[in-house]
Amino acid sequence: MEDMIPNEGLPKVAAAQPCCVQLEAGKNYAWCTCGLSEKQPFCDGRHKKVEGMPYRSQVFTVEQNTEGWLCQCKKTKNPPYCDGSHNH
Repeated sequence: MEDMIPNEGLPKVAAAQPCCVQLEAGKNYAWCTCGLSEKQPFCDGRHKKVEGMPYRSQVFTVEQNTEGWLCQCKKTKNPPYCDGSHNH
């Protein structure tokens, strides 16, 4: 079996500030929930290697082209958007 990533200490804080991204209407985006992705704030599938696979990417779309501030600390109560939880 491939090397599995221990589930201890996850989700990982990818960054202590949000990431501003341009989001296109109708496009599917996959937000990283585990913090391990190398394509932050988006998912690269690394969660599939976490023991027990407790994480899944969060797929979302927007209705109009917009700027989005996406969470990278993984503590937001409004995923995938930053709610300032990184300040606490």
